[in-house]
Amino acid sequence: MLIARHITKNFGSFRAVDDICFEINSGDIVGVLGKNGAGKTTLMRILTSFLAASSGEVIIDGDDVSKQSLKVRKKVGYLPEKPPLYDDMTVQQYLKFAAEIKDVQSNRRRLQVAKVLEECHLDHAKHKKIATLSKGYRQRVGIAQAIIHEPKLLILDEPTSGLDPMQIKEVLSLIKNQRNQRTVLLSSHTLIEIEQIAQRVLMIKSGRLVLDSSLDEVLKSKDPAQSQPLTLDQVFISHHQEHLTQPLRAGDE
Repeated sequence: MLIARHITKNFGSFRAVDDICFEINSGDIVGVLGKNGAGKTTLMRILTSFLAASSGEVIIDGDDVSKQSLKVRKKVGYLPEKPPLYDDMTVQQYLKFAAEIKDVQSNRRRLQVAKVLEECHLDHAKHKKIATLSKGYRQRVGIAQAIIHEPKLLILDEPTSGLDPMQIKEVLSLIKNQRNQRTVLLSSHTLIEIEQIAQRVLMIKSGRLVLDSSLDEVLKSKDPAQSQPLTLDQVFISHHQEHLTQPLRAGDE
């Protein structure tokens, strides 16, 4: 579904993403972990074709992002950290607008709007102006616009940032329910969220991929001092205390 080969992005002399390689299969939910400033957002903008890589190649569903960006965008749903919402529109008006600009066929737009309103539990709020919604509901609207064109790949950048615990639970449940419909890649620096919904973890430190493993393999890792399984928090901390020059993959010693 998604292949990233040697992705690098430079901003002048600063290298934000450094030679990242990975592949994601259809139907997977993959979490991208890293501290703020690690390069997660830059990587996601490259994957969604909003930002060009300095070097490397991204293939989504067989199409090269750099050569077929318009075609790729029809296959990708994207929720940036700050959802692209219009406060003066109602939820329903905004989703109709999103369906139109994403080239949903005119005879299917009403059906798709109704579908995502139900799926994102927004039906009772469809006539409310977006400006009046809580941040949790705004995130739901953001996810609704990201899936209204039935993308094969859904990319979410910090989808629970700033939410309260109940809102986080609702948004994570919504994301988890996407598993049977599309591939999901989401970034976070909140480890417990990734642990709840992801099947696989990519960890980025200073622009480099330092861990690529299934969640099960990560959680089977042992603390050498205590012979106890490590938590995801402990794995995260250990990788940010050590300087790693090569990604650790499942099965590596």
